[in-house]
Amino acid sequence: MTDEVQIKRILVVAAHPDDAEFGAAGSIFLWTSQGKEVFYLICTNGDKGTADRTITPQRLAIIREEEQHAAAKTLGVKEVVFLRHPDGYLEYTNEFRGQVVRYIRKFKPELVLTSDPLRKYFWHHDHRIAGTVVLDAVYPYARDHLYYPEHIAEGLSTHAVRELYLWGSEEPDTFIDITGVFDKKIEALRCHVSQVGDITADGMRERVSWRASDAGKKIGVPLAESFKKVIMPF
Repeated sequence: MTDEVQIKRILVVAAHPDDAEFGAAGSIFLWTSQGKEVFYLICTNGDKGTADRTITPQRLAIIREEEQHAAAKTLGVKEVVFLRHPDGYLEYTNEFRGQVVRYIRKFKPELVLTSDPLRKYFWHHDHRIAGTVVLDAVYPYARDHLYYPEHIAEGLSTHAVRELYLWGSEEPDTFIDITGVFDKKIEALRCHVSQVGDITADGMRERVSWRASDAGKKIGVPLAESFKKVIMPF
């Protein structure tokens, strides 16, 4: 993080339960360990992400929320909010953007994390939509009082986010050393049983360490998480 911006509150906006853990769990745990407040905003209910043909979408959505709460607790996240849009059908609408603006204004984060919407080719539709909406919600909608004036009437003042971190970027420029907390990332990921199965800790390490190792090489450490950083010019 930059020396110029003091980060006290962080909002993580994820398309699905488990996205935040795959993208940034190590960094999130580092931040909460430093006393920073981290909030989750989960856009969809995750009711499609399974190969189990015996489970209903309704039951799966309940399980995914329980798993997300468990993972967030593992990382020290202060609060988890679910918008419960249907998995795979997230669309850019005025209503959805307004929901994101509302929670930016409520939690007032200096830093917002989400998925990079500009990643090419292999990327989930919901990741692209969530990232695009977050970028627009941060600027100009959350900052300017004439957008969503109903929020102001409810007592939510405008808010200017100072930095954005985008995970899944093809052009990362910010790397955070998670070598010392990688086991906590693994622990959080293993909470998402409906997504990852009953995988062992060693199996999960093998699954995700290659990406962390590749990011670590950029800054000369064993394991890291990578982001594209956007500094807001105001």
